[in-house]
Amino acid sequence: MKAITWHGKHDVRCDTVDDPAIVNPRDAIIRVTSTAICGSDLHLYDGYIPTMQKGDILGHEFMGEVVEVGPKSSLKTGQRVVVPFTISCGSCYHCSKTQYSACENANPADNQDIGREGYGHPMPGLFGYSHMTGGHAGGQAEYVRVPFSDVGPLVIPDESIPDDKVLFLSDILPTGWMAAENAEIEPGDTVAVWGCGPVGLFAVQSAFLMGAERVIAIDHFPRRLELARKFGAETINFEESKVYEALMEMTGGIGPDAAIDCVGLEAHGAFADNIIDQIKASTFLGTDRIHAIRQVILATRKGGRASMPAVYGGFVDKFPLGALMEKGLTLKTGQTHVQRYLRPLYAAIAEAQIDSTFLISHRMALEDGPLGYQKFHDEQDSYTKIVLKPGQAAGATAA
Repeated sequence: MKAITWHGKHDVRCDTVDDPAIVNPRDAIIRVTSTAICGSDLHLYDGYIPTMQKGDILGHEFMGEVVEVGPKSSLKTGQRVVVPFTISCGSCYHCSKTQYSACENANPADNQDIGREGYGHPMPGLFGYSHMTGGHAGGQAEYVRVPFSDVGPLVIPDESIPDDKVLFLSDILPTGWMAAENAEIEPGDTVAVWGCGPVGLFAVQSAFLMGAERVIAIDHFPRRLELARKFGAETINFEESKVYEALMEMTGGIGPDAAIDCVGLEAHGAFADNIIDQIKASTFLGTDRIHAIRQVILATRKGGRASMPAVYGGFVDKFPLGALMEKGLTLKTGQTHVQRYLRPLYAAIAEAQIDSTFLISHRMALEDGPLGYQKFHDEQDSYTKIVLKPGQAAGATAA
C-alpha cells in the first residue's frame, strides 16, 4: 500500500509499504477514505519530537471503512468510522476515569521506558507520533491497523454526512473543545486564545458555545485572523501590536479571565525571549520555544485560568513559575481524551451547532502528501488545513 513516511527533518515521502494485518483479537483494519495533516505533524516534520525512525508512517487524523476485524472487535466490515488519535484500552485505571489519553496499555512495553525516563511515566499510545508514544503506524496511508477497535472508533451511521464534516472528530475538534473546557469558562468571561490554527479556531468556537462573552484571538496570519473574526472573535495581530499591552487595554487593565495556548513549542515572532529559545534549540541547549505560554501566564488576570492544549516536548527555561503562583492561576493541560467527547460533538455537528468544514483549504491525493507537508509548513496563511484523499488522482488539488 501507499503511505506517507518520515525519513528525517523536512523529508517525508510517499512510499510503498506492507499492508497492515490483524495482530490482536481486538484489532480492526480500516481502509482510509480521508486523512489530514495536523499542525502537530509539523513538529515531526521539523525534527522536534524525539524517537522517530526512518520509515515511520505518519498521520493521526483519519477515518474510513472497516475492511477486516479481529474476533473480539465490536466493529463490522463495511462500517464507516472516525478513529481517535489516542489509543485506549477502555479498562485500565485511567480509562475507567475517562482519562483516555493516559491509557496504561496502549503503549507497548518495549517503548514505555522512553517516556518513563523523561517524563516520570510512560507516554500514551498515539497513531503516527514517534516510538515514545508507541510507534504505532499512522493514518496517512491507504490502510491502518486500529488496536482496541472496540473502544476507540466512532461509527458514523448517517451516510449523508460527508467525511469533511466528521473527520476532525479524530483530533482537532475534541482538542479545541477540551482546551476550552479546561479553561473553566464561565458566562460573561473574556477568553484569549493564542494561535488561530485549527485547534485555536475550534477553541474560539467552543469558548463561545460555553458562554464566553468575548473571545480575543491572537496570531499574525491575516486569513486565520479573518476566520476567527467570522466566529465573532476580536483579534490581535502580534506583528502589529504588543500583545500584553493590547490585552490590558481591551480588558480595562484586568486581563482576560481565561487564556488558551494553542501555539506550543514552535512559537513564532521576533521577540527577544523567542530568539534566545531558537538559538538554544538550534545548538541543542534547549528544546521548546515557549513564548506563547509565557504570555498566557503574564497576561491572564489574577485568579484566572489557563489552558494549554498545545504540544510541548522537552525542557524549557525562563518559565514564569513565580507569576503562576503569585497570581493564583490554574493551569490545565494534557493530550485530549478524545473518546470522552466523540458522541456529544458528533451530535453537535449533526445538529449544525458546530461547523467543522470551514478549515479545509486544500484536498490533495495521498501521493502528494510530501508536497502538502511543504505547503502547510511554508504557506500557513493560505494552507489552513490539508485533507489527503487516498484514491484521488495525484496532482489534483481542490479548495
